[in-house]
Amino acid sequence: MKPCLRSAAAALLLVLAPARPFAQQPARSAQGEAPAPTLIVVLVVDQMRADYLERYSSRFTGGLRRLMEEGAWFRRAAYPYLNTVTCAGHSTIGTGALPYRHGMILNAWYDRAAGKPLECTDDDREREISYSGGLTGVGESGRFLLVPTLADQLRERAKGRVVSLSIKARSAIGMAGQKADALLWFDERGAWATSSSYAKAPVPFLQRFIDQHPVSADLGKTWERTLDAAAYRNADDGVGERAPSGWTRTFPHAIGTPGGKPDAAFYAQWTRSPYADEYLGRLAAESIDAMSLGKGAGTDFLGVSFSSLDYVGHAFGPNSHEVQDMLVRLDLTIGRLIEHLDTKVGRGHYVLGLSSDHGVADLPEQVNGGGRQSSVDVAGAIDAALQPIFGPGRYALYAAYTDIYLAPGVRDSLKANPRAAAAVLAALRKLPGILQVFQADELSAAALRTGADPLKRAAALSYYAGRSGDLILVPRENWLLSSSATTHGTQHAYDQRVPLILFGPGVAKGTFDTGATPADLAPTLAALARVAFKATDGRVLSEAVTSAASTK
Repeated sequence: MKPCLRSAAAALLLVLAPARPFAQQPARSAQGEAPAPTLIVVLVVDQMRADYLERYSSRFTGGLRRLMEEGAWFRRAAYPYLNTVTCAGHSTIGTGALPYRHGMILNAWYDRAAGKPLECTDDDREREISYSGGLTGVGESGRFLLVPTLADQLRERAKGRVVSLSIKARSAIGMAGQKADALLWFDERGAWATSSSYAKAPVPFLQRFIDQHPVSADLGKTWERTLDAAAYRNADDGVGERAPSGWTRTFPHAIGTPGGKPDAAFYAQWTRSPYADEYLGRLAAESIDAMSLGKGAGTDFLGVSFSSLDYVGHAFGPNSHEVQDMLVRLDLTIGRLIEHLDTKVGRGHYVLGLSSDHGVADLPEQVNGGGRQSSVDVAGAIDAALQPIFGPGRYALYAAYTDIYLAPGVRDSLKANPRAAAAVLAALRKLPGILQVFQADELSAAALRTGADPLKRAAALSYYAGRSGDLILVPRENWLLSSSATTHGTQHAYDQRVPLILFGPGVAKGTFDTGATPADLAPTLAALARVAFKATDGRVLSEAVTSAASTK
């Protein structure tokens, strides 16, 4: 399909027009201009490859179908950086900045001062707030997020209210930022939770909904394929699939044991099923109703990140029947949520953006030339290179996928001894799964982020001094540094390319083949809602923005 482009002059009218104050209530102008939307909705589908919209679209009849047909679909959207992981992606979507700037480079990095790994949202100053009672622990927050999110700016500069929901804490926090009126995730121990950073006690309407609709109500259900088996591509039992505990590699999949108790196995299976996505969709609808989102004095924010596709994709891979059925069911879930927005907020009163935090690789067993490179091999290569020079010892301390953290003092020793540094780099480049290796000191220059070397540019855009590793690995295409069936976290197209769709008043419907990144989502949604937003790395996708909102 050819790009559907509006004239640049018309598109720039909105981009260059003065932004309305955040707290100003929109009103129809004397010229008949429609009121500005008062609700910004961000939907993120964890681990959704861009090609899913084309490969599996014939089965979509709900929300994904509607967004593809009625929205502005950027088919070439991609992350430009190396560390394509959940925390980095959600923070990029939330802030409009890239990891080198917002600092959320990985799901976890090694805290050199503390001598231990640190999750990107860990905060020992806060405590967990449980909606199910009995769970306690360290809280989470956006304290490591160095750039304000769109939601932060809506909330802090006026009267915008913020709701952010996900199965994963890092997803909900990456969308919301530092504060929220309602922020929720599902604790892996089996309870909905938030942190004292966002609430001092459970939010009443969420507590009521969770009490009235316990997750345990899904105990004993069976996940069956939604469509006839013949409607799905490929074999159900794909080579290389690694089913979660309690499941086989083929349908059906039981969600817990009928008549059993809601134990750890049940919760793990539930989060890896379409029932978790459906629950999030109902939570989002309840939030719209309980908080009258889009009907306050300012511009509200609703973020929903659907996590279950990521869990399923890691185990079964992008060609599996499981991934295909997750998308079929998610299409219906998103459709119901959009219909609810139409009914309760009203078409013309909200703008919506859909994207993903990253894609995923094919299973190496299913492609030619793929393979697996273990972290043990990587550490062994480093130690073998350095022991003849520096003596016996363990020189590789911690691996965060592409980022390798060296033992204390080793980085300085490599800087002082070029022969040792060259030996390490040569040893790692000889490993079959490693395409390139960079020393951290090579990546700090700002010029590299726009340089001609695509590998170094991608690594530099993910690099943040003090958090990133001492050595940065660039895996070969279709090679994994993981024990899961498949994963993500590289600069390859299957990890970087994700959907990006805009929907709502002021959006020029059509398909666009111009370059775009998920960092463009926040500034573009702000422009569509006609609110001020301080952009950094992202741009307003002006080719998809009409001169005025429509209330059709």
